[in-house]
Amino acid sequence: MSTKDIETQEYIPDHLLDEPTITPVIRPGHTFGTVTDKISAIALTRKTPRGWYIGFAIAFALAMMLFYSLAQLVLVGTGIWGLNVPVAWGFAIINLVWWIGIGHAGTLISAILLLLRQNWRTSINRFAEAMTLFAVACAGIFPVFHTGRPWLAYWLFPYPNTMKMWPNFRSPLMWDVFAISTYASVSALFWFIGLIPDFATLRDRARSRSGQVIYGMLAMGWRGSARHWHRYETAYLLLAGLATPLVLSVHTVISFDFTIGITPGWHATIFPPYFVAGAIYAGFAMVLILAIPIRKFYGLEDFITMRHLRNMAKIMLATGLIVGYGYMMEAFFGWYSANQYEGFMIRNRMTGPYAPFYWALIFCNIIAPQILWSRRMRNSVPVLFITALIVSVGMWLERFVIVVTSLHRDYLPSSWGMYRGSFWDWSTFIGTIGLFVALLFLFLRFLPMISIFEMRTILPQAEVKEAKE
Repeated sequence: MSTKDIETQEYIPDHLLDEPTITPVIRPGHTFGTVTDKISAIALTRKTPRGWYIGFAIAFALAMMLFYSLAQLVLVGTGIWGLNVPVAWGFAIINLVWWIGIGHAGTLISAILLLLRQNWRTSINRFAEAMTLFAVACAGIFPVFHTGRPWLAYWLFPYPNTMKMWPNFRSPLMWDVFAISTYASVSALFWFIGLIPDFATLRDRARSRSGQVIYGMLAMGWRGSARHWHRYETAYLLLAGLATPLVLSVHTVISFDFTIGITPGWHATIFPPYFVAGAIYAGFAMVLILAIPIRKFYGLEDFITMRHLRNMAKIMLATGLIVGYGYMMEAFFGWYSANQYEGFMIRNRMTGPYAPFYWALIFCNIIAPQILWSRRMRNSVPVLFITALIVSVGMWLERFVIVVTSLHRDYLPSSWGMYRGSFWDWSTFIGTIGLFVALLFLFLRFLPMISIFEMRTILPQAEVKEAKE
């Protein structure tokens, strides 16, 4: 039996049963068929809009700039970057932490909210998961090329070799390799398994032979039988359980890059929870940045409703308060420790040559999001979009301040220096943004951006609630 034959059946997966608080996300008049038609038509039958071609062309051009910058780096060396003696870490580590943080919201929405039975995640989990994979792909570029010899990156993995050379497992940079690779693997598997029922729907509805073959291969023989659903539910929940601790562990390991060192400004026990909260903060800001244009240009206001945007704004506000607490504790530790080097580092951040960056991040990450306390502001789509953009900029500035201001003035004034990203630093960073957006455009065009079968499971529950009201 194909998925086309079971569209009228009211199957409800286990993780959506006994939902305590279900709010309709589908307007009255929708049926199983119309939900499937509207979402699948974007990938199958709808004509590609001109705006998609324009946006993809711009993103693809930026991605080509990234590849050219990386080729230049391989040919010439890391000297083309703005690194110097006091600031040996620059844009590479800044952008690694920023991109990994952006990828956290997808796993949080998919895994943790699934286990907590938060049904509002249904409309946004699919492209949030895709965002995670694309962000991790962009993040992985920087540590590999930061080594200066990316063709030897396989040395980072512990494998038997004739040279008897083994990685130093006491290095937090080695921990990054295993944390990020595990996170990427589980996230990709979680995303793909969630797509299998929808691949079957696209397979049965595809008009071209090539579409039927490609989607059929990706569907892995899915027929919607009870056995298939049982295995799907088991695998999906197991992966959600595996992904949940990864949300906390991956950015905690990333923070160990700093906390294990003795550099003033880095050696702080607050960094692991502070980094995790900041990652979720930046991740939900990016989900808002993506969700608002997507719902507008594809006419998905029925599925990505104001309730979704308000909930994400509330989570962003909560994690922003945690990040603000982290900023206050950093300043408090600099004073309370009575360590002259820690105290100088805090004063240097606030009054030194990089003070404008510090106060800009305070405005972006603490002051600006406070407007989200207002219900009226949370109901304004332009305000949410602008606030999310400000937070994304602020979170990048935070990583810049943490890395650069802790390094550019060492213990001796003779070791002081200034760091400015070179043209190649900026071209590589902007190029990763282009790569991220280009991959997102391809995802929106060829795969269902919203989970079809999960939206259909919500429909009968929404109709029951509407009838009671």
